[in-house]
Amino acid sequence: MAELDDVQRAILAALATMNAPAGCGDIAKKAGLATPKVVAKMRGLLNGKLVERPVEGKYVIAAAGRSAQG
Repeated sequence: MAELDDVQRAILAALATMNAPAGCGDIAKKAGLATPKVVAKMRGLLNGKLVERPVEGKYVIAAAGRSAQG
């Protein structure tokens, strides 16, 4: 995946602190972002295998996402 932007980094940082799969609204709140911004970035993070979707509409950080935070 290409270099992460600030919004993607904020999403990964927020997910890294969450103990359960979270929806975009919860991720946005934790990251201090607008929900539509989070929604817009999730597909790219999924495609890059940085996040996983264990349940429809809920996300967790993947091992690659933790590594990408570096």
